[in-house]
Amino acid sequence: MTELVAEVRQAGSLDRRTVDDMFRLYERYYEASSETRFRGDLRGKDHVILLSDRQGQLRGFSTLAVDTAVFDERPVRSIFSGDTIIEHACWGEQTLAFAWTRLAGRIKAAEPAVPLYWFLIVKGFRTYRYLPAFARKFYPNWSEATPPAEKRLLDFLARRRFKDAYDPISGVIRFPVSRGHLRGTWALVPEEARQRPEVQFFLERNPGYVRGEELACLTELDADNLRPLARRVFTQGMAA
Repeated sequence: MTELVAEVRQAGSLDRRTVDDMFRLYERYYEASSETRFRGDLRGKDHVILLSDRQGQLRGFSTLAVDTAVFDERPVRSIFSGDTIIEHACWGEQTLAFAWTRLAGRIKAAEPAVPLYWFLIVKGFRTYRYLPAFARKFYPNWSEATPPAEKRLLDFLARRRFKDAYDPISGVIRFPVSRGHLRGTWALVPEEARQRPEVQFFLERNPGYVRGEELACLTELDADNLRPLARRVFTQGMAA
């Protein structure tokens, strides 16, 4: 497996060549997008995690935005994950997960008294599987109903960012025309994966993922809510 190196950059600091490389990589795996839309989306993000091999070749990236809002008369902060892709040859490599979790810890440390959430929209079963590996409590999930308070917060964050494209009944974001979905074979679900409860749940809740529909998900970014490995990396980020 290719060993990767992660670098966290401010989104606005990226040069044109880097953004060009990001779009070319993204376009290999996603269709129904465009360079104009990709660049426009990037302008709305705060941070980018770049993944490169030892030769400096871009092998993956993830973008994110940090948002502060008032919900139920109290401040809440959220990390919204944007475009994310890792080259297939590097699947299974955990550098991105570690870099993202460490960055989340740094963001939490900036305002430790304010609740911080991960607001994630999911258009692929592989991404949804990150949630049970990462957090103890996340919504929606197959093992329990979403509590009313978390449902209201999820609806609030989804409407805040996606307006009427968000359907609070299904919890799915639908655009009149896809803004990006996995190409051909990358959207297929292997039979062995279909046997997993989290994959079955995702496919039931978001059957339109192949058309670019996205399931809105939420988990609190707090050490007590994280799995042991994620908690360790998160607290390292808080202490940095």
